Amino acid sequence: MNKLKVMLCAVFTLLLVNTTAQADASNFAGPYVGVSASGYGLQMDGTASTSPTNGTFEIDKVSLGQVAPVTGFEVGYALPLGSDFLVDIGASYYQGSAKLDFTNDVPAGGTSDGESSAKPLGEVSFSIDDLTTISIAPTLVLSDTSSLYLKVGLSEADIAVTGDVTTPANLSGTTWAMGTRTVLDSGIFVKTEAGFTDYNGISSHGKGTNIDTANTYSAEPTIAYGSVTLGFRF
Repeated sequence: MNKLKVMLCAVFTLLLVNTTAQADASNFAGPYVGVSASGYGLQMDGTASTSPTNGTFEIDKVSLGQVAPVTGFEVGYALPLGSDFLVDIGASYYQGSAKLDFTNDVPAGGTSDGESSAKPLGEVSFSIDDLTTISIAPTLVLSDTSSLYLKVGLSEADIAVTGDVTTPANLSGTTWAMGTRTVLDSGIFVKTEAGFTDYNGISSHGKGTNIDTANTYSAEPTIAYGSVTLGFRF
C-alpha cells in the first residue's frame, strides 16, 4: 500500500511540474453533485480463537476476496486557487455489503469427552455495509475541460454481526485515490477514479450464551475500487 501511495504522489507531482497548457480553474469551481457506479474489491482476513473442547483453543484463519458492483452519490465544492489549481472538498456515500463467516467445528457447548450440549453451533459473521467518505482532493487543471486530482479521505463503514458475540465499533480508515474530471460547458462532468481504503481492524468476543466469552473473532478489511461518476456543476 505504501508503494501505491508513493506512486500516486510521484505521478501527480510530475504532471504538476510539466504542465504547460493554458487552463482555467473557474470552469471546475463551485458546488456539484454526482451519481457513481463502482467496482469494489474487498479483501478481508479474519482470525477466530475458539475453545470447542473446553480448554484447548483453536486458531482458525479465514480470508475473503469479493468483487461487487456498488452504486452511490457524492456532493462537493471545488475552490479555485489560481488559474491552474483548485482544492475539491467532497463527501460520498456507497451502498454495498460483504460478509465474512466463522463456524466452530463442534457445538459451542461441547465437552472434553466428546459429548455435546443442546447449544447450537457457534456460527459468527461480520457484515460490512454503507460506506461513507469525507475527502479533500488537490486538483491540477490540465485544460479548460480536463483536470487531474489526488485524493485523501476519511472513510467509515457500518458493521453488523450475526451470532452470540459482541458488536464491534464501526469501521474507520483512510482512502487514497487518483482520478480525472472532464467538464462540459453545460456543467455536466464525468469523473473517473481509482483508489483503495485501508480500514482499522475489528474484533469481538462471545457473550456466553451459545459462544464462550473467551472465544474471540477479528478481521482486517481492505477495499480497492474503480469508479465512474456522472454529475453536474452548478
